[in-house]
Amino acid sequence: MGAEGIGARIARKEDKRFITGKGRYTDDMVVPGMKHAMFVRSPHAHAKITGINKDAALAVPGVIDVLDGKQLTEDGIGNLICGWMIHSKDGSPMNMGAWRPLADDKVRYVGDAVAIVVADTKAQAREGAEAVQVDYEELPSATDIEAAMADGAPQIHDEAANNLIYDWEIGESTATDAALASAAHVTEMDIVNNRLIPNAMEPRAALGLYDEAEDHYTCWTTSQNPHVARLVMSAFYNVAPENKLRVIAPDVGGGFGSKIFIYPEEVVCLWASRRTGVPVKWVADRTESFLCDAHGRDHISNVKIGFDSENRITALKVDTIANLGAYMSLFSSSVPTYLYATLLSGQYNIANIHANVRTVYTNTAPVDAYRGAGRPEACYLIERVMETAARELGVSPAELRRKNFVTEFPHQTPVIMAYDAGDFGASLDAAMQAADYSGFAARKAEAAGRGKLRGIGMSCYIEACGIAPSQAVGALGAGVGLWESAEVRVNAVGTIEVLTGSHSHGQGHETTFAQLVADRLGVGIDTVSIVHGDTDKVQMGMGTYGSRSGAVGMSAISVALDKVEAKAKKIAAHLMEADEADIEIDSGELKVAGTDKTLPWFQMALAAYTAHNLPEGMEPGLKETAFFDPANFTFPAGCYICEVEIDPDTGVTEVVQFVASDDFGTIINPMIVEGQVHGGVVQGIGQAMLEGCAYDAESGQLLTASYMDYTMPRADDIPSIDVSTTKTECPSNPLGMKGCGEAGAIGSPPAVINAITDAIGNNDLTMPATPQTVWAAINR
Repeated sequence: MGAEGIGARIARKEDKRFITGKGRYTDDMVVPGMKHAMFVRSPHAHAKITGINKDAALAVPGVIDVLDGKQLTEDGIGNLICGWMIHSKDGSPMNMGAWRPLADDKVRYVGDAVAIVVADTKAQAREGAEAVQVDYEELPSATDIEAAMADGAPQIHDEAANNLIYDWEIGESTATDAALASAAHVTEMDIVNNRLIPNAMEPRAALGLYDEAEDHYTCWTTSQNPHVARLVMSAFYNVAPENKLRVIAPDVGGGFGSKIFIYPEEVVCLWASRRTGVPVKWVADRTESFLCDAHGRDHISNVKIGFDSENRITALKVDTIANLGAYMSLFSSSVPTYLYATLLSGQYNIANIHANVRTVYTNTAPVDAYRGAGRPEACYLIERVMETAARELGVSPAELRRKNFVTEFPHQTPVIMAYDAGDFGASLDAAMQAADYSGFAARKAEAAGRGKLRGIGMSCYIEACGIAPSQAVGALGAGVGLWESAEVRVNAVGTIEVLTGSHSHGQGHETTFAQLVADRLGVGIDTVSIVHGDTDKVQMGMGTYGSRSGAVGMSAISVALDKVEAKAKKIAAHLMEADEADIEIDSGELKVAGTDKTLPWFQMALAAYTAHNLPEGMEPGLKETAFFDPANFTFPAGCYICEVEIDPDTGVTEVVQFVASDDFGTIINPMIVEGQVHGGVVQGIGQAMLEGCAYDAESGQLLTASYMDYTMPRADDIPSIDVSTTKTECPSNPLGMKGCGEAGAIGSPPAVINAITDAIGNNDLTMPATPQTVWAAINR
């Protein structure tokens, strides 16, 4: 490890522009002739559109045009798609209803886009949108998961009877039922995973530009995967041919999964630019974000876990109903199936698992991947039921987990996943030591003396990251491959450009990717530039989500560096008249081992481009490309311990200690990893104690449509978080990396709820555990 290489704690290169206000976001983009857009959105959860009158809106000063769904349909713009096919257990394909970018016959949730108003200014566009008169025939709505499935419930899509999208299963039902029937002890729970609304600092935005002279489209957008956006908009939505569409995702102020998807607004802004002849920019306000960004989670489950007489798990049976909202979003079908049920084994050796998952349409915003995407739901279920089982069995929650840990690797679970490496006991030991677990009883007694309730809770999580390999996910129904690409360009003066198909929305790629190059080639990170987010500059890539940028994205860079290094050594060996096998790269020089012969890196690079003296048959230049498709998912894992103190008179809960011990494999920059864990834990505490999306059951109106009603974690809600790591290297990628971006949000909610229920002595508690909810549980 060099001063700036792998393992170095160095400040992020990109932070200079961010903290000085020099970041370049989609809303900062200005092009000549640019106009502003505002969407007309449905105020009803479910209604037929019987007419649209644009006259008053067109009369508003500055309004250029008002476009609706019928015009969009006439121009051949296609439906939004779900890119992962799931089949029900009877073999039938999922029941996918149409999602028009602008609704032309029926609206299905409050916020469904009906029309777009284009005007000279944003204020004029807003005034025009308010003047559009839409006639609706209101229909009954269904927002509750179980009510939407009942006979006689409002039919949201004709294609899905009783609003059922699919009824899917995994595992062996008969064997699992038999193991439960013979178990010495069975713990059964009903578990709710509350719906969340992502709240990235930067709201979504899109700027569409149609160049009539070139018959070419450019879209600036807040996207985690611009190449996928281009692919989908060209191949499926018929916006433009792929070679005539450029998608640029500049700086993106947070994504957390909610900016993976292609939403109606990008499609409509591009189409509106062609239709009106002017560039069209739309930037969401915060209310639009609450209403229309893809929401997360929203499961209700029943779980049964069986143990033998020695407290070893014999079976796990899960029945889950997942709410996917009014439409199927891009990856929504995979979240409660292959990203959730395949992780129900947790860290435990469970011979028999069966899960049945039903997904349902409701008159609510679409639900899709949100930080962790299925893994938090699986972890919450298994870790809540493990803690509960320990209490029922009268044994230590830590030792019940330890007794059931997987200890031999590789380990094939009954639900597809094959864990390749890990040491779950090491993370448990590290977390217990950091939390002073053995000293908790004394702290509990001291708190009781002050009239407070004190509790401790644990969570041992595992997740599957990288969301690869392509062949595996293709067999499971994914519509794209999940490899990653990289190109490493060594310029004539020795500086280096890395073009990556990954995309950063806060993870620090410009720093960590440069650290990898610095480590391999012995150059300073200031000589390395990272290029991403522009489909005209960068070869096609799959983007960033599922903690894949390191394990998959950086592995592609590593493979490209292998090729660069090999060619550089050939050039250096030729110039220094040495054997290629003796060439070493160190501290910005190429050296002949065992001699004092050296060649500065920049001189080797210059020689590659002057090409006056290269090995016979070698092409000039020094630029290499690689596509990396891993052999397996990666499996980050860890143990989180939360300690809380509660005022029984008010239900106010304080997190007094939080310890996180994670195994992320190889770590490039520990400081950035710690920041990722901190951010994830904060989001997890938010879900556990504060955040909860709610709709009115009668009207379908979103009741939590602003920060007045949807509570986000603040600084004083969060303790100092003790972060440490253990290490087992991942064998399925050349860097041994596992991924760290989602762990905190996966492992923390069950730890918090386990701690609160331990403190209050009542296990019947759902998230978010607000003071009112906790007080009621104390007094039940």
